[in-house]
Amino acid sequence: MISIKNAKKIFATKKGKVNAVDQVNLEIKEGEIFGVIGYSGAGKSTLIRMLNGLEIPTEGSVVVANNEVSRIKGSDLRKARQEISMIFQHFNLLWSRNVRENIAFPLEIAGVSKQERIKRVDELIRLVGLEGREDAYPSQLSGGQKQRVGIARALANNPKVLLCDEATSALDPQTTDSILELLVDINERLGLTIVLITHEMHVIRKICHRVAVMENGQIVEEGPVLEVFKNPAAPITKRFVQQVTEPEETKETVQHLLDLYPQGQVIQLGFVGEAAEQPLITNLIRHYSVTVNILQGKISQTQKGSYGTLFIHLDGEQTEIAKAIDYIHSQNVGVEVISNA
Repeated sequence: MISIKNAKKIFATKKGKVNAVDQVNLEIKEGEIFGVIGYSGAGKSTLIRMLNGLEIPTEGSVVVANNEVSRIKGSDLRKARQEISMIFQHFNLLWSRNVRENIAFPLEIAGVSKQERIKRVDELIRLVGLEGREDAYPSQLSGGQKQRVGIARALANNPKVLLCDEATSALDPQTTDSILELLVDINERLGLTIVLITHEMHVIRKICHRVAVMENGQIVEEGPVLEVFKNPAAPITKRFVQQVTEPEETKETVQHLLDLYPQGQVIQLGFVGEAAEQPLITNLIRHYSVTVNILQGKISQTQKGSYGTLFIHLDGEQTEIAKAIDYIHSQNVGVEVISNA
């Protein structure tokens, strides 16, 4: 569906050349939700703009839905863009048009008849859950409703690919989740390929099948979301995963726990998939002469299963603690010893 090969984008600035995208290679499958995550300046916005021809790579090729958008121009590029739609962080709605007219706008440009436009707009309004708001103007809509209009408008011409440029960054957490759930629903109903860029691991965790992590214009890590959560390799990936798996106050809490429990061991456990649903703590207490104090934890859901972290304090004889830790390892649970007696 999408193939990016040896893509490089160099911008000339007063301070010299900037490699915004540096030798990126990606293959995105038809019908999947693929996320690109990185901090500001990582190059992700430039990369996603290459997918619809808004940026042309300095080197390399970009193929989307059998169109090499890195080479075609003029009418061929405009035709290719009908299959590649985009939604934005700040919605980009036409403020002088109501909901129905905003959604119909790309159909007007494409020369679709009025009767067909009305039929298609009605379908899209139902799809994105905007019944009853057809005649409202953007100034009368909430942020979530505006983004629903943007999504409906993007789907008007039945694209094969939907690009999401920080599409939930301007929304509150609850509204963000409702928009992400809508994108999942659209992906499943229409088989639409979705590529989104974000700096929030929550977004990746919530809906993506696979993820690429960008830093300094390069892809530093890529893989299925659950695998990346399980074994983050790059330091930047570990920081992103911690956004979701560990509460913000974790470091302070752990240090407090080390002071509070000088005996025994404070241990961080990592659970993936089925391991997150087993009665691990119960089994530890039943089979080993250790006391277990649950200190802090969190379980998150991904598209392919659960991932969670749990901080516990084990106390008892060192031999029993060692046996308990060996048992935890045998259950395919990650173990990191935070302190030793």
